[in-house]
Amino acid sequence: MTGDLPVTGVTVDLDDTLYPQSEWLEGAWSAVAVAAGRAGLDPSAVHAALLRTCAEGSDRGGVVDRALAAVGLADERAAELVPGLVRAFAAHRPAVLTPYPGVLEALGRLAAVLPVVVVTDGMPPVQHAKVEALGVRHLLAAVVVSDELGGRHLRKPDPAPFRRALEVLGQPPAGVVHVGDRPEKDVRGAAAVGMRSIRVATGEYAGADPGRHRAWRTVPCFAEAVELCLAAAPTAPGPRRPAGTTGAASRL
Repeated sequence: MTGDLPVTGVTVDLDDTLYPQSEWLEGAWSAVAVAAGRAGLDPSAVHAALLRTCAEGSDRGGVVDRALAAVGLADERAAELVPGLVRAFAAHRPAVLTPYPGVLEALGRLAAVLPVVVVTDGMPPVQHAKVEALGVRHLLAAVVVSDELGGRHLRKPDPAPFRRALEVLGQPPAGVVHVGDRPEKDVRGAAAVGMRSIRVATGEYAGADPGRHRAWRTVPCFAEAVELCLAAAPTAPGPRRPAGTTGAASRL
């Protein structure tokens, strides 16, 4: 994989790359606490437990279960409540999410020159709703949600979502750069299919040790990642989109 090859397409992570995921999580945990209150629990106590549990790592799983255990709820009662509380979490739909500074302008500049595909993990309706709340769908060639390809086991760093994005772009992997915040998921997953990656030091994992998963470039923010991609892009007279796509992003 040669670092000085032209960049002909870009894939982009969503959470903690385009916006701070903590903003969405704050609203989602509040919705869960409200639902817990309707079920007879102390919403303030549940909310505090959710925040503490989530701080241990937002992708460890079982946050609701562990939070209910932390407030002393019996296993049987917790098992009754968890499905409804998870539904409250998944149903959270903020009208607006706030991108990191400079993201909208930078993404607009990038999409005017190169096709851009979001590659993200999570519950599909939730991830698509986040894209809408950010107001960026019109700038994307497609949105690839790994869970839609066959389930949670295909989440990054599994190569499946990256391969799907390459199919959409119609590009060889050597010409496509992935921009994301996590070495273990974004950098590792992109490398597995022969793509370069740019790591942005934003969000929950900004200070994470990359270990052996070192990106082609590391920058402080998404806007700087875009500058690197544009500097390596072939000269183009106008927007580039994959064959068969329209101005509206595909839901993949």
